Parts: sequence; C-alpha cells; structure tokens
Amino acid sequence: MRYDQDALREIRARVEIASLIGQYVPLKKRGNDLVGLCPFHAEKTPSFHVHPDRGFFKCFGCGAGGDAITFLQRLEQLTFGDAVRALAAKAGIQLEPENPATTRARTEREAIYEANRLAAGFFARMLVGERGAAARDYCAKRGFSAATIERFGLGYAPNAWNALADELQRDGVALETAARAGLVKAGQRGFYDFYRDRLMVPTYATTGEVIAFGGRILGDGEPKYLNTTTTPVYTKGRHLYALNLARRAAGDRSLIVVEGYLDCIALHQAGFENTVASLGTSFTAEQAAELKKYADYIFLCFDGDAAGSAAATKAVDVASNVVENAGLSVKIVALPPGEDPDSFVRSHGSSALTRLLETAPPAIQVRIDQQIERLRAGFDSPAKVAPKAETLIRGLTPREEWDRWRVYVAARLQVSVDDLRNSRFLSDSANFAPRIRTAPSESRHVAASVEPLSFEREVITILLEEPQLAAEFGDRIEASRFRNEIYRRVYEKIIGSARHLTTTADILGLFAEDQGVLELLSELSRRDRSSTVRYGDTDQRRAHLERVVDRLRLQDERQRYRELSDLIDHQLADGRPVPQELRGEFEALVAKLKR
Repeated sequence: MRYDQDALREIRARVEIASLIGQYVPLKKRGNDLVGLCPFHAEKTPSFHVHPDRGFFKCFGCGAGGDAITFLQRLEQLTFGDAVRALAAKAGIQLEPENPATTRARTEREAIYEANRLAAGFFARMLVGERGAAARDYCAKRGFSAATIERFGLGYAPNAWNALADELQRDGVALETAARAGLVKAGQRGFYDFYRDRLMVPTYATTGEVIAFGGRILGDGEPKYLNTTTTPVYTKGRHLYALNLARRAAGDRSLIVVEGYLDCIALHQAGFENTVASLGTSFTAEQAAELKKYADYIFLCFDGDAAGSAAATKAVDVASNVVENAGLSVKIVALPPGEDPDSFVRSHGSSALTRLLETAPPAIQVRIDQQIERLRAGFDSPAKVAPKAETLIRGLTPREEWDRWRVYVAARLQVSVDDLRNSRFLSDSANFAPRIRTAPSESRHVAASVEPLSFEREVITILLEEPQLAAEFGDRIEASRFRNEIYRRVYEKIIGSARHLTTTADILGLFAEDQGVLELLSELSRRDRSSTVRYGDTDQRRAHLERVVDRLRLQDERQRYRELSDLIDHQLADGRPVPQELRGEFEALVAKLKR
C-alpha cells in the first residue's frame, strides 16, 4: 500500500530518531552525534552513529543506515507498511492510503518543492556572486556570519525581470508551476520574477523542504518585505519560520517566538537556537498548535514599539486560549521601547535577554496587569478591574490555579482575597473605593502622607534585596502600618524570621508552600528592580528605609497635630481653658513640624 509522501515526511520529522534508537541501544554523546554498539552486528568498539539533526543513523562497521522507519523495520523485522503504521501511531499521525486525487495533489506539491529547492539554490549563488555585493553588505551590517548565512540558506534575488524564470526553465521547471509556487508572475509579455533586488530568506518545513520565501528590500521603498502567499505547500498563519531548526534545540520543551525572519536569525546566532518567527505581527492558534508538537512552554518576544505591543496583546489572547485548550504554557517577554530582539541582543548582549526570559511573566499575569494599568491610566473605573481579572483567573486551567492568582490580583489592587471572590464586590464600586483612596477627612493632606502602595512595595522590595535589614528595621516599621493584608502578612513573616535571613532565597523559602506569594515576590523583584538599583548598595538602601521611617514619623506627627487642633478647638468653643500639658504638647509639635 502506498502512503501519502507528506505523511511519511511528517513521521520522519515528528519521530525523534535519537529517542527511538535510544530505546534499543545505549547511546553516548560524541560531538554533535550519538554513538553506541551496533544492534545489527556484533562489535566491541562502538561504530554505530546517530545524527539527530539530520534524522538518520549509520554504522561504519556493517554499513547499515537509514532513517527512523528503516531502523524500526530492520530491527523488529517489520514490513515497510507495519513500520510506518507503528511510528505514525507513536507520533499521533493519521495515515490515509493514496488515491488518484491525492496522487495528483502529491505530484503538484512535489513539483513545487522542486521549484522552491532550485530557486533557493539560485538565490544562494547570486548572494556570493558579483551581483550580490549589496546584499552581502546588508548581511554584514546585521552582523550575520558566513556560517549563519549558510545555515539559513540566505540568498539574493537580482534586480532583473526574469533571471529566476530563465534559470528555472533551464532546469526543466514549468513556469506555470513556478507561478503556483509564488516565484514568478504572469504578465502581458510572459512570466516575470516576483522577487527583485531583495535579500531572500527561505522558509523550510519541518521535513526539510523549502515551502516559502521572504524577500527583504535592501534600500528604501515599500513593501519592506515581500512574502509568499498561500500555495499548495504553504499556508500563511499556519507555518513558523525556523521551526525545522528550533525543534531540534527545544531540549527543555521550550521555544521562543519572535515576529520576523531577521530577528529570529539574530537570536539563533546569539545562541538562542530554540527561536522561531511567526512571520508577521499576528500569532495564530494554528501556529500555537504546531508549536505544541515540540514544546510545553513558549516565550512570546515582540518589539518594544507600538506595533509590537499591539501584536503582543493579540498574541496573549490567542496564547491564553491555547493554554486552556492544549495545555501550552506561555510567558511574555517585554522588550524596552524602541528595541527589537535583534537590536536588544546586539546592544545588551545575550545575557540580558537570558535574564528577561528567566523573569518573563505568565500570559495571564500580563493580561491582568494590562487591566490594572488601564485603571491607573483612568480608562476604566476601579469596579471594572476586579471582575475582569476574576474572569481571566477563572479562564485558567486547572481550577486549582485560581487561588494563587487571586492572591496576586488582590495584592495589586489592594483588596482582600475574600473581597475579590465576593460577588457584591464585583458589582459594587463603593466597596472598592475606600480601599484605594485616602479617607475624605485626610484628602487635604494627601501630598504629605505616605502613599500605601509605594510605601509597602518599597519596604518589601528593599528587604528582598537586603534581608539583613529586616532585623534592624523590624521594630521601627510596624506591620500595622501595612493596609494591604498580603503585604502585611509577608512583612510579618520576614520580620519574625529576621535573625535567620541572609539572602533573597531565604525570604522566598519562607513562602515555599505559598505559590501565590512566591509569584507576587518574583513580580515585585522583576518590576521594581530598577527602583531598587537606584538606592545602590546596602548603606544607600538602609538610608532609604531611614527616610521611610522619617516619612511615617512625619505622618504620625501631622495626624497628631490634627487631633490636638480639633481637641483645642473644642476646648475653646466650650469656653474651657486648654490644659497646660495639652498646650505644651501642641506647641512642641508645631515647632517640630516647622523644621
């Protein structure tokens, strides 16, 4: 029985040959290969090599070699069909025998694959030739090495009307086939090249065939990119650039997703070989489903400009649905404004991007933060934020995740977890308002008071960075000062264990059983690190806490001033003399506040 060739390619791509052979043969790493004793003949010195990147094995002792299908067929003494069916079941691929219609479709796809292969070779030759000087200069400016150019098959489409068309005809490719592949266009005087004077970036299927191209203009002009539209072998919004390479590097089942070809290439060259590109500003559910085949975790990394932010917002929504439906965990990597992945790595180095990846927040957290930022920007009323956040939380799978995110949201909104759960709270803005606004009787003194969120966040963040200061300031900053119950609980636990704390890890260890608080502390450390760095070393951080103590003392004194003023006013209004003790305290307080 003949099977569809695309299905066979998919089997070869999906079945990790090293994993398959490793079930039968103990393998050891040697360079880029794996070696072991050949299962097909007796030997004492390993001569059996497995090449994971290329998907085949070879024994230099007996000459046996082939792909995953060949290995299973020979080792288990199976027919080709039985081996194919066994591996298809392992990879979760539905096999269908070919019929005349599928045979014709396969023949057309094979012809397009061949046209694309020949075109990629032509573009690569043009890049290293005389006409490719400008494209080579562009690659040099982007910092691409010769090895990177070769690895990604970069090329150059010359500034000519039919250079590629003529080349393909000489190689026996019908121009009608080239047109269906998106390589040429039909005009009044015949076929002409679709790509001219552009750096060419081929996209490969995970099975190794060239399926599409992107052409980047070298100078000024629009469009900046020309991309293959939908063809019999390529569907925009379904495929991902460099997945053929990245899937091999996803050893920890994680992949990085960027927007464009060149950002992806730059990250690979910088060592992030598990990077793919979504080939546009939108990230689709189909692409996420494709990623799920090779990864459990993805990092969405978009430009720091407005377009990138819009793309990231849409991607977060799509990715969150994928998390719910397919079990894929998604984190969002936010680059600084004006930066893209390529420029960020070139300016700040690979280690800086590694830190962003390590501290990247989950997609649900980003969506919650977006709602909170809208509140702070004045676009939403406070009452709208909590129910929206609760809706996002309830969209998480599994259900047991809800409580830990409620802890995070409650801390950000300065409400209790019970209030967040409470249905009256979700519909009654009055319940929310007093928790985030200063009491009316104190409104005229807001400028002089300590803003609760700032004060509580500053203290916790500094103690995270300098745990040894907890013992020094525990008696001077009272836990009762903390209006937010989550921050107060964290502070009380830190102060209660102050003598045993020397590192940030010690503090995090106090909450090892409370994932929600751990998420909050990690977020504080990440989000407020720039503020903490501003305070410098230990002495400067100590000085900042001293200022916090001074601010709290001043707030107390002003509160006491208001109380004494009211008391004295009542005494005088009733015609009673002001006691000397009360007068003395009031005068001393006035003198202190005037300093």
